[in-house]
Amino acid sequence: MELKDLILTPIYLLLIYTLVYAVKPLVTNKVNQKYFTLALSLKLFGAIALGFIYQFYYSNGILGGDTSNYFNQAKIIYAAFQDSPFLAIKLILANGEYDPATRLYAAQMIWYRAPAEYMVIKFAGFFGIFSFGTYSVIALWFACLSFSGMWAMYITFLKIYPILHKQFATAIFFLPSVVFWGSGLLKDSLAIGALGWLFFGFYSFAVEKKQLLKSLIIVFCSAYVIYIVKVYILLSFLPPALFWIVMENSDRIQNQYLRMIAKPIFLMLGLLVSYLGATKITEGDTKYDVTKLSERTQINSLYLSKQVYTGSAYEIGVYDGSLKSILTVGPQAIIVALYRPFIWEVRNAVMLLSALEATIFFYLTIYFMLKPGLFRTIKLISIKPMLTFCMIFCLALAFGVGTSSGNFGTLVRYKIPIMPFYLSALYIIQVYTKNPKKLSRLPVTA
Repeated sequence: MELKDLILTPIYLLLIYTLVYAVKPLVTNKVNQKYFTLALSLKLFGAIALGFIYQFYYSNGILGGDTSNYFNQAKIIYAAFQDSPFLAIKLILANGEYDPATRLYAAQMIWYRAPAEYMVIKFAGFFGIFSFGTYSVIALWFACLSFSGMWAMYITFLKIYPILHKQFATAIFFLPSVVFWGSGLLKDSLAIGALGWLFFGFYSFAVEKKQLLKSLIIVFCSAYVIYIVKVYILLSFLPPALFWIVMENSDRIQNQYLRMIAKPIFLMLGLLVSYLGATKITEGDTKYDVTKLSERTQINSLYLSKQVYTGSAYEIGVYDGSLKSILTVGPQAIIVALYRPFIWEVRNAVMLLSALEATIFFYLTIYFMLKPGLFRTIKLISIKPMLTFCMIFCLALAFGVGTSSGNFGTLVRYKIPIMPFYLSALYIIQVYTKNPKKLSRLPVTA
């Protein structure tokens, strides 16, 4: 961060809060308006805090890490803009191809041909044009973009369970790890923001069946961003989303016997579409190709098992794609993603924050899911489409994250898309098991 960060950041904060004042009445109501400004303020704080941590905690006064790499390459787009706006536009719209007009700029970008990283650079470069190439201001715009998706996620949950506005606000906006890692100049901010919009668009299009064209555009745009930035989130989202559609449509069949026949048919169709979609969208991707995923995970596991004694690494065994490894490694991976690091595994201050959250998640799981009775909870999850979606999505993503991360430092970033959905599901389960009358007038999708 430089002197211009100190000068421009307050000015842009004033601009952002002016926009908030104008937009807030359009996207809030009397119930949720009290969370809007506070939640956005936390995101803005998280964006600035991330930069400070990377500069003064990790890098001894010099901005480092991925956020630095994104910023330094985004500055090249800003430099191109200063030479010619046309060149900056070409770089923002580029997909790693050779272009004589921009080759001098592209040659300076180590991630020009890395689609996931370059997507972040595109956004950062675009925001940089309107921010005089200033790191902190770009980070603030990333926070706003991420917040927009998370607010859409919040609104979607409220459509089904409006009485849980306080609990959902806690789950979506006030988890420290999500605030910190999901706000600044990182892929994670784009991913969780796009996930929120995908959830919103999917529910509007497939469940509510309202504003179909608008919802479809939201689904397409958000899914595209996730596909480029973190496709494994999309792979985890697709099966439970299709299963939600299956449950919705089968429940609308009036004849009980016909419904019993249709449900497994819809389920098999959903699984087939999910598998075909997963294999198609990852085909040829050396990192996420479904047919090569077990091989890559096995390599990661073998490598990381050698690093387990360095401090923040963990070992859960080798996942090779076999049924045996799924049964042995899978549960460990899910436990790692949801409930670790344990307190005694903490090695630094950032890790302590993650450990405290994981401990709280473990306690709430025991209290909300196991205390009422495991079978009762499982039955509840199986008959409520929203709960079914949340749990399948969280478990699928937890499995993928837990088996492929191998390091608590990266795990805390990879798992932030899980946390709002998992905690929201726990709160829903709590109300159903303790006071179901509160939810008696909610729509079928509850």
